[in-house]
Amino acid sequence: MLRERDPGLRSRLSGTRSAEPRPPRVAPILLSALLLSIVAVLALGVGRYDVSFPRVVQILLAQVTGAGTDGSTEANVVALVRLPRVLLALLVGGGLAIAGAALQATFRNPLVSPEIIGVSAGASLGGALALLLGLGSVLLVGSAFAFGMAALGVLFAVTVSRHGTPMLMVVLGGVVTGSLFSALVSLVTYLADPYTELPAIVFWLLGSVATATFAKVGIALVPILGGTVLLLLLRWRINVLSLGDEDAASLGVRPGVLRWVVLSASALVVAGAVAVSGVVSWVGLVIPHLARMWVGPDHRILLPVSFGLGAAYLIVVDTLARSVTAGEVPLGVLTALIGAPVFLLLLRHHRDRIWDRA
Repeated sequence: MLRERDPGLRSRLSGTRSAEPRPPRVAPILLSALLLSIVAVLALGVGRYDVSFPRVVQILLAQVTGAGTDGSTEANVVALVRLPRVLLALLVGGGLAIAGAALQATFRNPLVSPEIIGVSAGASLGGALALLLGLGSVLLVGSAFAFGMAALGVLFAVTVSRHGTPMLMVVLGGVVTGSLFSALVSLVTYLADPYTELPAIVFWLLGSVATATFAKVGIALVPILGGTVLLLLLRWRINVLSLGDEDAASLGVRPGVLRWVVLSASALVVAGAVAVSGVVSWVGLVIPHLARMWVGPDHRILLPVSFGLGAAYLIVVDTLARSVTAGEVPLGVLTALIGAPVFLLLLRHHRDRIWDRA
């Protein structure tokens, strides 16, 4: 029975679970998918070697039908160079955005981003160590992913007790865990050779998908898609969890267990993203806000829309990174330069509405 002390509870749960559940609106999901498709195809043709839109579509159709490339320069640029890069940016951007949306609901805080649980810092340490030791790209990805999940293990070990886990403890534990791993990253950069190892570590930490290959896309697909699917399966329960522990428990949801399942799924996504691209900040913080302003707080719609917008956003940013200058601009730099001012504008003009609707 819903608690009458919260008169807005029934309306906030409208469309999530009731005697006659209202199906989620599919139009925003379809529109975000259409936007993502258009952005991805356009990005394949943009760069220092421009390829027309019809030609890009023709090359993609040849790939889908199994005809392969015709050996032309245009076909090789689109299918072998840009396609894996666009796919990797899609996975990383979408994964970080959906993880950010889920974590903001879990912690009931609009300022939460994937970095709050310390997984990004842990994955950064794993990648920096791999570069310091001169390991190959496969071991670099594996090391980053392993250390990212290890950071979640440290957070779990520090905060979980038999008497439950207060949300404040999880937040403080995540901040401390992230600070610890960040300090270790600083130590690794201090020990690195300033002429050979240090530049590679710094560039990797700034985030980039410049080294994208189909093999790396396949590696990223497993954790990012796995965590994303799990979050989508939990979308109604995330709706309930965002109401608070008392209301969630009254509706038959175990908030403590569910919170750790959501944290684990988000950590899986973030660790997979950082492992293949380095640290790309602000995506998981800003994109969920934009999606929430568009579709509202219902996570049945918000989560897939966040994935689509995050994927499209990072594809656009990566296209700018490889096109606007003769050199490669790190993704993390551009996402911070774009994300911080946008977030400040959101706070300034929508400070009373961004989260009140949730």
